Amino acid sequence: MCKFSKVFFGFLLSLSLPLLGFAQAQSFDLVINNGRVMDPESSLDAVRHIGISAGRVVSVSDSPLDGTRVIDASGLVVAPGFVDIHAHGQTEEAYRLMVQDGVTSGFELEIGTARVAEWYADRAEGQVLNYGISIGHIPIRMVLFDDPGRFLPMAAGGSGIAGPEIMDRMAEMMRQGLADGAVAVGFGLAYTPAATATEFESMLDIATEAGATAHIHTRGGLTGLQEIIDSAREARTPLHIVHANSSGGASVNEFLGTIQRARDGGQDVTTEMYPYGASYSDIASALFDNWQDWEEDRFQRNMWVATGERLTRESFGRYRQIGGGVITFSRTEEQTRTALLNPLTMVASDGRILDGKGHPRSSGTYAKVLGQYVREEQLIDLMDALRRMTIEPARRLEAFVPAMRNKGRIRVGADADITIFNPDTVRDRSTYTNPILPSQGIEYVLVNGAVVLDEGELYPEIRAGIAIRSN
Repeated sequence: MCKFSKVFFGFLLSLSLPLLGFAQAQSFDLVINNGRVMDPESSLDAVRHIGISAGRVVSVSDSPLDGTRVIDASGLVVAPGFVDIHAHGQTEEAYRLMVQDGVTSGFELEIGTARVAEWYADRAEGQVLNYGISIGHIPIRMVLFDDPGRFLPMAAGGSGIAGPEIMDRMAEMMRQGLADGAVAVGFGLAYTPAATATEFESMLDIATEAGATAHIHTRGGLTGLQEIIDSAREARTPLHIVHANSSGGASVNEFLGTIQRARDGGQDVTTEMYPYGASYSDIASALFDNWQDWEEDRFQRNMWVATGERLTRESFGRYRQIGGGVITFSRTEEQTRTALLNPLTMVASDGRILDGKGHPRSSGTYAKVLGQYVREEQLIDLMDALRRMTIEPARRLEAFVPAMRNKGRIRVGADADITIFNPDTVRDRSTYTNPILPSQGIEYVLVNGAVVLDEGELYPEIRAGIAIRSN
């Protein structure tokens, strides 16, 4: 039987068999023997043998197990599948690259969508990983102001003032999205400069009513961060600050310190980072509204994604009229390390790939942390890195999204979302000019018990990923 047939047979079998007990180890759908099992939830770090049936972990054993298929994971790390809570690339193209980077669940929670039910319906045939979406303040604004932007506002979606009628419609759309299963509420305040504090806080109140977390791209530096924290505290909204390294920039220490003080005061605030010094956004967005005031050398820090060219004042202005992706080289490696060293930060990609173009973080975030910062530089240890990639993002969502209580961990009863990698070879390969090179050293990825990545080879026909919703 060929490898694909074996994998697909195992997947079909996993859908039909009941959950089995320890005594029936011979009937496991899939067994992973001899791996170094690392589970940040329990702090388990030892050679163990895992039995999987019906898409769930049934046994974590001291002794080897038998099953329909057996993977020998000798010399490999067996970890919970990585949970990416900031992944804009919600397409088949992006999902495949994410799986090859060890991701088993990918969520778009900063920008989100204005139409949650339609978004899930578009993916209802199944995907190669688990997926979920927020109801997004930005796309709601874009709909209500008829903004022409494809991903971010280019016009009134960011600059329009919301009067009482629009505010009422905004609230209605926000509540509908939550009713349709959105896993969070998303804000990108840096992209909506006209959104007032009153507008923002009224949307926070809706998140609080539902029990949802607000995932927010801040604006206004340290002052803006403090204002957002204060508003969330007043509204009693669980708060997640996206990409602290990007939003904090040169003040990343102070940025993270502000979040830590809020946590020390009992507030529910979390944050994340991605392990790259360059950011990626839309050139037509409000982030670049002051471009005409820049010094000449600042334009050269920007790369037009479509061609890979570094920009000038003339080309920046020309492309801004069109809209599209631009990578900005604005931070130092020291700032990246500072963010990763802080135990507050989860790891999330902030990735987006479209027709082979984008940022290397879309396909290399997790392998880069494991290869460069864990193995080569020993900046953080392996268990800590896995904590930030698995259990912490799962915990961030699980109060509102019950399905996440069985993600991000390896224990009996947990979903069999598992990433198996070689700690000696794992590394990112994607670059700013070739962002679709898949990571190396990720050997197997299981999504709900199905082997989607097998000995480093992707089987995209095995679409075991499911929709993750709040209801």
